[in-house]
Amino acid sequence: MTKILVTGAAGFIGYHLSERLLREGQDVYGIDSLNHYYDPSLKRARVENLQAPNFQFQKLDLQNYEGITRVFQEFDPDVVINLAAQAGVRYSLENPRSYIESNLNGFFNILEASKQHGVEKFIYASSSSVYGNNKKTPFAESDTVDHPVSLYAATKKSNELMAHTYSHLYQMNTIGLRFFTVYGPWGRPDMAYYFFTKAILEGKPIQLYNQGKNLRDYTYIDDIVESIRRIVANTDGLKPENRSNQYMLEKSPYYQLFNIGGSQSVPVLDFVNILEGILGIEAKKELVDFQAGDVFSTEADTRALEAYIKFKPGIPLHEGLGKFVEWYKEYYKI
Repeated sequence: MTKILVTGAAGFIGYHLSERLLREGQDVYGIDSLNHYYDPSLKRARVENLQAPNFQFQKLDLQNYEGITRVFQEFDPDVVINLAAQAGVRYSLENPRSYIESNLNGFFNILEASKQHGVEKFIYASSSSVYGNNKKTPFAESDTVDHPVSLYAATKKSNELMAHTYSHLYQMNTIGLRFFTVYGPWGRPDMAYYFFTKAILEGKPIQLYNQGKNLRDYTYIDDIVESIRRIVANTDGLKPENRSNQYMLEKSPYYQLFNIGGSQSVPVLDFVNILEGILGIEAKKELVDFQAGDVFSTEADTRALEAYIKFKPGIPLHEGLGKFVEWYKEYYKI
């Protein structure tokens, strides 16, 4: 049994990952600030579903370094999975300060505490947004990511640089995960698939930026969770002799980056068409201009991940959206 500290445990990915780890008998300590970026009742409902003898939870902000230190002293984690962050590209245009406080100051606190405690692995959420408007697709970990187009993306790139420094200076095992448009049950209400579903069911119009021509690599939550749990379990990748993964950014056992995506770029308009078919309702579409901070296309090259964990994300979009809609109707009693 591994003792795993999950930050952002009341969030979308953190909830699903914690639930899976608990089912497999791992000892999980979850922390979350339960902030009001979106409805905190959804976050509390997730935490209630996680209640188990091998689960502990504390409401805690990553900016509280003393509180984080106490958690490390009390729980003594083997692995830290940092999923806590201020999410959302468009919100970073409205409230940039929250991204500095959470994604930089908070990230430093959990990174430093992990170093001080000597954890075996520090796994953290990065984002496909670090690629900006790179013209080359699919995006590979070795691609240049020096031109973010949102503050959110800039903070995630900063996280990767901070982790790299700690790996270099302290031989600390850090693994960054560049997530590509994650969706599924218990998701975030600020995500397009979520508020599209809500609007379509209520007969309200939906806005499609760039006339719905933007391309996204949608990744179902179960593929994300399976990838992370395999990364947690993989000990061979930490051995100096196992540096032969030709797709990896660096031949280092200490610093690693992986894309996690479905490896299929889908136009947003096609995505909406699939959603309409599942709901049996035609959406009222408003085609609008490109949104500041958005990128035109995302698509993940996952060969490094596949070589590392012997797994390729691949749950089809129509299947994953069907599961989300089923959950949505049940949760909101529709």
